[in-house]
Amino acid sequence: MAKTMPKFKGKLVMGANGRTNPLVWLVAIICTVIAVAVVLVGVAVFIGYMVIHPRVPVISVTNAHLDLFRNDYAGLLQTQLTIIVTAKNGNAKAHATFSGITFNISYQGQDIAVLVADPFEVPKNSSKDLSYVVQSSSIPLSPDQMEEVGNAWKKNEVEFDFKGAARTQWRVGPLGSLKFLCHLDCDLKFQPFNGTYIPSRCTSKSH
Repeated sequence: MAKTMPKFKGKLVMGANGRTNPLVWLVAIICTVIAVAVVLVGVAVFIGYMVIHPRVPVISVTNAHLDLFRNDYAGLLQTQLTIIVTAKNGNAKAHATFSGITFNISYQGQDIAVLVADPFEVPKNSSKDLSYVVQSSSIPLSPDQMEEVGNAWKKNEVEFDFKGAARTQWRVGPLGSLKFLCHLDCDLKFQPFNGTYIPSRCTSKSH
């Protein structure tokens, strides 16, 4: 014999006089106001983004030169490099601040130098160059590393590892203040015979 499931009916909260409880109307009004506010904020953020079109500031190696690259039979390497790092702010309506700037340059796993810079501000739609002259003390090389140096001379191409990071912050109108961490990880290549920098893309990625 089939059983009939009980039916439940929703019941509006009523007052003693048969009218809707004022508390229900109050909750409904509050929910409506919140929904409208969320929509308006979303529209404002979208319009602000389309009008301002914010761009994340970046750091890049824009030029470099190998001033010295010399090794001897004792397995000691001496080197000196000039590196130009450019901090670029592509925003047309906001200044950007760069801080926590640290770079590390190494050769075949041997650290050569740590490069830093004090916090600074880049005006809207502008850039600032950081010029570093890196001179190493005599770097002891293993037999395998000495062989790599020999190959670099033969190919007329030597490679250095360049890694670093910087914090960026800028205010984007109604969107508020935005913060990103820029990471830089690339290889700097040179011709050791004349020190010429072999251009390659070396631009930060933001997180």
